[in-house]
Amino acid sequence: MIDLHCHLLPGVDDGAKSWSATLEMCRLAEQDGVTHMVCTPHANFEFRYDRAAHQILLDELRGRVPGLKFTLGCELHLSYENIEDALDHPERYTIGKTRYILVELSEYTAFNVTQSLFELQSAGLVPIVAHPERNQVVLGRPGIVGELCDAGCLVQITANSLTGSWGKPSQKMCESLLRANAVHFISSDAHGVKSRPPILSTARRAAEAIIGKAVAAKLVETNPSAVLENQNIIH
Repeated sequence: MIDLHCHLLPGVDDGAKSWSATLEMCRLAEQDGVTHMVCTPHANFEFRYDRAAHQILLDELRGRVPGLKFTLGCELHLSYENIEDALDHPERYTIGKTRYILVELSEYTAFNVTQSLFELQSAGLVPIVAHPERNQVVLGRPGIVGELCDAGCLVQITANSLTGSWGKPSQKMCESLLRANAVHFISSDAHGVKSRPPILSTARRAAEAIIGKAVAAKLVETNPSAVLENQNIIH
């Protein structure tokens, strides 16, 4: 399996706080059947995203954990400043050297979301919308997700949202999105070892019960692999 969204790099945001936590997260992921992890530090008002500094940490991580593959990305909060910089310097924010970019919607408003995502797409980028099922605005207006899909965006749900850790409303939305064929990736959004670990297998089994094994495999294997290879996602 491939995990497209995790906060694995130590000390850069609200994810792993130390190398010991990072290494334990890697051990758990590998034990769970994950072979490749995309490190996606936050790029928001609280945490500054420094691609060069994060790349140094990623290179060290590769040396410390030779059994796993790693790629650098980010979780780009949709703010005016971030959008402008991403348009000017997309290579700072994309998943590896691909055209795919993981984006996080505002928790407070859906205003200008469509325009912001359109601007990214106009620059040749493909937005992957992170965990819409945990966004209070989206939970209040779930039709937004369908609109984003229709506009060409891709959708990533969180593994432990599907298994209930974020509450029934988020879990039900995950299930509904899966049935509507509106999910393209299941990722861990891991932040640590205990409460938000890098585990995908439990959610994969939950997805299998809803959409079958073949489709569930696309969400944790085929589609993430296509992103890393900069290929098109087959719906």
